[in-house]
Amino acid sequence: MRSDVVKKGIDRAPHRALLKSVGVSNEDLEKPFIAVVSSYVEILPGHVGMRELAEEVKQGVREGGGVPFEFNTIGICDGIAMGHVGMKYSLPSREVIADSIELMVQAHQFDGMVLLTNCDKITPGMLMAAARLDIPTIVVTAGPMLSGYFRGKRVGVISMFEAVGELKAGKITEEDLKELEEVACPTWGSCNGLFTANTMACLTEALGMSPPGCATIHAVDARKRRIARCAGRRVVEMVHEGLTPSKIMTREAFENAVMVDVALGGSTNTVLHLPAIAAEAGVELEIEMFDELSRKVPQITTILPNGPHTMEDLDRAGGIPAVMRELSPLLHLDALTVTGYNVARNIASARVLDREVIRSIRNPVTKEGGIAILKGTLAPRGAVVKVAAVSPEMRYHEGPARVFDSEEEAMKAILGGRIQPGDVVVIRYEGPRGGPGMREMLGPTAAIVGMGLSESVALITDGRFSGGTRGPCVGHVSPEAAEGGPIAALRNGDVIVIDILNRRLDVVLSEEEIAERLREWTPPEPKVPRGYLARYAKMVSGSDRGAILKA
Repeated sequence: MRSDVVKKGIDRAPHRALLKSVGVSNEDLEKPFIAVVSSYVEILPGHVGMRELAEEVKQGVREGGGVPFEFNTIGICDGIAMGHVGMKYSLPSREVIADSIELMVQAHQFDGMVLLTNCDKITPGMLMAAARLDIPTIVVTAGPMLSGYFRGKRVGVISMFEAVGELKAGKITEEDLKELEEVACPTWGSCNGLFTANTMACLTEALGMSPPGCATIHAVDARKRRIARCAGRRVVEMVHEGLTPSKIMTREAFENAVMVDVALGGSTNTVLHLPAIAAEAGVELEIEMFDELSRKVPQITTILPNGPHTMEDLDRAGGIPAVMRELSPLLHLDALTVTGYNVARNIASARVLDREVIRSIRNPVTKEGGIAILKGTLAPRGAVVKVAAVSPEMRYHEGPARVFDSEEEAMKAILGGRIQPGDVVVIRYEGPRGGPGMREMLGPTAAIVGMGLSESVALITDGRFSGGTRGPCVGHVSPEAAEGGPIAALRNGDVIVIDILNRRLDVVLSEEEIAERLREWTPPEPKVPRGYLARYAKMVSGSDRGAILKA
């Protein structure tokens, strides 16, 4: 066992003495040492209940014949960080999470890991660590929160963001907003729709790194505690079997995850996270793959923000096993999973229990999947749009640019009534390097929806969007403005063409005019001159490569 290096032999007597000081017995020294990596954080709704789950995992490890050691990593709540400087730190935290796990596991030479996670950057950061370390690992995602109810309608955190725009538009009162605020988020867990946290939970299961059914079991459901205990037992078996992430996170597994992603209509943030995880696993995952698979895999669900259903509905309809069973003619069924069985074995007994929630591939929501990669004169290396959340009428849009150099400037203009039907709002210098940190911008998108402009106004950015975003919003424009990409050359009034059907994002300017403007362009001063974000800005790659840190 790996852990023998810290507990076997005469020269390790000091190490054994230290281990015994924390309660390790002589019998324990013969057992696998298992890291239980919890991302418990008191301010994070998706994680605040993890202490009980960690105890279940540790009990399972003990029952399986291992010795559990719990440690924590950080976790940022994207909802609380949204709309201010705090959001600059969210995506960069992914790398800190991966690095912190590497440091702890390598320093103490654990034999295996259970990763207890839930929210937006924490899950991909933990998966990056799993791929990098390649020791037996199983992931338990802590589950969604239940929906709230407001005047007979199911609501959640996205309802709150959109209600801000509704208030500004005079559609609701401050009393309405306060009443909604009291009921929108009634339990702990990840937010109730197919936003980034729940999308990544679903894709972790599709990758084979979580137990079947784990992604959609809600945080307050007793089944989640049972699955956590089973995961603890199972990881000890994986240590004895030598089943590591490199045997699970293969090219075929990533293709399965992308197919589930586009079939669900998941968050566009997966186009950042899956390539970053794949890079750690030594698998090249081009962003073009998302588009290729989206053209052949139909969208079969309408989960919030893409439709009326929530994660409760998806779980009740059979969860990810049922989705994968429906997609089985398209999937790599031989791909191995943490159960020790392949996908085919895992989904053999799965059934779709509600055809309103999980449609047949012969009767899909749309014939193509929910994500598209656009290229053109504004995005030579690509841009991303969640097609599933764009109405058919807005899948082609041509209009004048309204250019802003920060989210704050754009938000002020939107809420100030200065955006007109037909406009294309451009928010630049918000990419991985320019932000720095590539902020999610749910505030502007939700305000556009709340003010009734989502059927007439488009938004493009070199930043990114929350998984809760809906409407014609194109993100991840690459190269970003801070790199001197064409988006840096835009001026107010330039005509922008968004053509989702033909996968194009263009500005109606000649190549010569764009080149001339860029010759006159001056790189901006760094927005953050010191600290972690300053280092991050110097090292981060473009969004088309997953915004990973360059060695």
